[in-house]
Amino acid sequence: MSLEAINPSTGEIIATYDEMTPEEVELIINQLQGAFFHWRRTGFAERANLLNKAAEVLRKYSDKYARVMTDEMGKPIKDARSEVEKCAWVCEYYAENGERFLQPETIETDATKSFVAFQPLGVVLAVMPWNYPFWQVFRFAAAGLMAGNTVLLKHAVNVPGCALAIEEIFRKAEFPEHVFRAPLAGSDKVGRIIESPLVRAVTLTGSVRAGRAVAEKAGTMLKKTVLELGGSDPYLILEDADLETAVETCVFSRLLNSGQSCIAAKRFVVVASQREQFEKLFTQRMAEAKMGDPTAEHTEVGPQARLDLREDLHRQVIQSIKRGAKLLLGGQVPEGKGSFYPPTVLTNVRKGMPAFDEELFGPVGAIVPVKDEEEAVQVANETSFGLGAAVFTKDVARGERIAAEKLEAGCCFVNDFVRSDPRLPFGGVKESGYGRELSHYGIKEFVNIKTVVVK
Repeated sequence: MSLEAINPSTGEIIATYDEMTPEEVELIINQLQGAFFHWRRTGFAERANLLNKAAEVLRKYSDKYARVMTDEMGKPIKDARSEVEKCAWVCEYYAENGERFLQPETIETDATKSFVAFQPLGVVLAVMPWNYPFWQVFRFAAAGLMAGNTVLLKHAVNVPGCALAIEEIFRKAEFPEHVFRAPLAGSDKVGRIIESPLVRAVTLTGSVRAGRAVAEKAGTMLKKTVLELGGSDPYLILEDADLETAVETCVFSRLLNSGQSCIAAKRFVVVASQREQFEKLFTQRMAEAKMGDPTAEHTEVGPQARLDLREDLHRQVIQSIKRGAKLLLGGQVPEGKGSFYPPTVLTNVRKGMPAFDEELFGPVGAIVPVKDEEEAVQVANETSFGLGAAVFTKDVARGERIAAEKLEAGCCFVNDFVRSDPRLPFGGVKESGYGRELSHYGIKEFVNIKTVVVK
């Protein structure tokens, strides 16, 4: 079997790679386990030094690694360079803070001494998606490696070059051999990998369907999982919102990564008094977005990562229109090469339409009209997802109250777009998954939280 990297801008094959056999993958797992016995005994200072070196490698070869992403999944080149820089940041963050996060915690009891120690688990499998092919990996790997685990990356099959490039980064940073490996294997190999007694835990970022499959297999094997799945993030536009700021933020979030982001703004829940003006300004700004060659600096919207993904997105748009949504912009598959889909705006969106019920993984904005704040919150929460949400209002205290107390999501922002930050925990609720990445919460997901009592 072979894996093909296809340029989504042209449809041309970039490179073909041999897929590893189950036996080859099993050998790598054994090598990772062997490396773990040494790696877990290295000091935090040594691990931190190596993570800082990884950050240096990322920055030194930023243009090279950005271009790999752009070629394989169509990410606009300026976004790709930003992604490389963010990976360097998370490496430096855990290099600086990892030891402090994992210091033993003394707890007073009736014993002479009692404390909690944090120790690595071993080999952790990371099943990662194509949309942020570097960041999704590094935001787990930096924490996992700093904690003393070894990492097996099973990357998405359409970004094999990214998988090999990440392995190269850790090699250039002089990490010990077999501490991080990225064998090229299809999704059908994941179940067998989880069954390996040497694999101690699994983290996955991907679809709800993939999350269910991995959770079921890992549950059968009694292995810890962290899942970051899809999202249908609502952005609430209240009657006192600053519309210019709200529209600019909403459009930026909707088009980030050409709309292919779990935490992109997807449903714009707009109160009646703001609806007409919001629709006008939002549609106008979406129409101005430049779609085209992702290697060009001015491009805001590149191609969708694969043709089948574009077809599914177009299906969602057409079915939503058939069920009563009104098309304000776009909605037509362009002619020519590549898997491009234009910025598209739907309004009159409601429950029962794909644009409301499903995740729109592309540059399609769904406007959902509501009467007031109460209905806006109700509609925002009326989804199986719970990854991110945002609220726009000039009354910051009001926005904070809605974000903190009323919205059912793992990440809630006021007057800003939802994004991940190494300093803050990241993850969702409901069908958006469970567990957290980043911050001190993330590094503690894959350690043995060990109670030690001395009489």
